Amino acid sequence: MKFVLEVTMDEGMSAEDRAGELGRILRYWGGNVRHYALLPGDGSAVYDSEYREVGRWAVEDQAG
Repeated sequence: MKFVLEVTMDEGMSAEDRAGELGRILRYWGGNVRHYALLPGDGSAVYDSEYREVGRWAVEDQAG
């Protein structure tokens, strides 16, 4: 399997704010993946701390 996480960070944010927000997203989704079978086709939108959709994670076939 291949796990893909793509997050678009606001270019107007400071480097410190981007790092903090990305860290929060990684902690949240890292703890949340246990609720999924992690089979190809699984995935979900990723939201920032203001509940704006900023990306997506997905499980793909190794060849995907």
